[in-house]
Amino acid sequence: MMRPRFLILVMLLTFSAVPSLADEAPLKVAPFTVDVTPPIGAPLAYNPMERAGNSLWLKGMVFVTDEKPVVVVAVDWIGIGGEGNTRFREAIARAVGTTTERVTVHALHQHDAPRLDWGVEEILAGQGLSGKMFDVAFAREVMQKTAAAAKAAVDKAQPVTHIGLGQAKVEKVASNRRILGPDGKVKHMRFTATKDPKIRAFPDGTIDPLLKSISFYDGDKLLSVITYYATHPQSYYRTGAADTDFPGMSRILREDALEVPHIHFNGAGGNIGAGKYNDGAHDNRLRLAGRLANGMQRAFEATEKFPVTDETFGWETVPVSLPLADHLDEEKLRATVTDESAKPAARVAAAHDLSMLQRTRAGATIDIACLTLGKARVLHMPGELFVEYQLNAAKLRPDLFVAMAAYGDYSPGYIGTEEAYGQGGYETSPRASNTAPEVEGVLMGAVRKLLGVE
Repeated sequence: MMRPRFLILVMLLTFSAVPSLADEAPLKVAPFTVDVTPPIGAPLAYNPMERAGNSLWLKGMVFVTDEKPVVVVAVDWIGIGGEGNTRFREAIARAVGTTTERVTVHALHQHDAPRLDWGVEEILAGQGLSGKMFDVAFAREVMQKTAAAAKAAVDKAQPVTHIGLGQAKVEKVASNRRILGPDGKVKHMRFTATKDPKIRAFPDGTIDPLLKSISFYDGDKLLSVITYYATHPQSYYRTGAADTDFPGMSRILREDALEVPHIHFNGAGGNIGAGKYNDGAHDNRLRLAGRLANGMQRAFEATEKFPVTDETFGWETVPVSLPLADHLDEEKLRATVTDESAKPAARVAAAHDLSMLQRTRAGATIDIACLTLGKARVLHMPGELFVEYQLNAAKLRPDLFVAMAAYGDYSPGYIGTEEAYGQGGYETSPRASNTAPEVEGVLMGAVRKLLGVE
């Protein structure tokens, strides 16, 4: 007769040999959050952090499969570019045991927020200007905390049995910033806050009104939500305090309503803003946040779920070298950087352009990535991309659910369409864009490849 203790031991060994549902799941998700609010005195994009504002957040998701993890990150900062973007991704990749190509880091582009580029910092440090672009110690701390949070999240990854896809039109938020005259040139610029009622009165223009929502479930249990919408996120700024502005407020509202992590990405909103619906009055921030949150809610309510299989998840990248603008002159940029009589802001701007020029000439590339989730394709793109890239990507595969996250590597600045560079306007000027008109062919070539069009 089998002894009771021996029987219990056999039973324990038997049950432990049977894999759990979580072990068998072809896909798991591990969301994580990091507070990335800078300290008082740290540089923001346009002025120092003078007083406490709202908390800024980094929201990330680790996708765990039988291959190396994939990590997507969205940060409440104005931009993370060049060597800053690369090193941020490398730190996360080391922490979760994956490769840099399987990590993507994006900003939401709020203007009362920091920026990051380690290549620029190294150039400035050589001129005794260390810390003029961003708080160096704080940036290192954020990268370390993010890497640790991503690693800890993997241990708590939850199995995904179903994914939901939904979309809805957002009303009275986005409008095109570039208003063309009869000659096809930019006649008016409709910026973040447009006080002139005649300029606000022009039609929305070319926008993508649709907000895309992707949700993750374990059975009937909602685990997390990711959304995508294309517009500049400003209502007003230069306040001397950090702020998530209206997209961050919308995300918080939805996170509180659903009680699950919510990650939001800014789409191709380079030439899109809220200027038609915002004259700069501060209470417009709440109005815009409510409208965007309403779009998030309706997109979620329109969700259609499908089961996860071994074929559901995919990740692919295409490295590209962006054609540089003619105005990037290394000798002139160096002269500005080393000119002690020049304003610090001008020297920082020159160092930024010089860093991108040097990196590109040294062979550095930018990864264009595509996340596959069933019939969904999420394109991860660099810079302040024009909305036409997002619209044209969707047209290439009308049979798929195509979303876009822009504001990845921030070093190119604005990225217009080929036609836009001849139309004038701020976004394609030497002040704003580091890319040449041929950039459209390079980026759309990568998009076509990732979407399986060629």
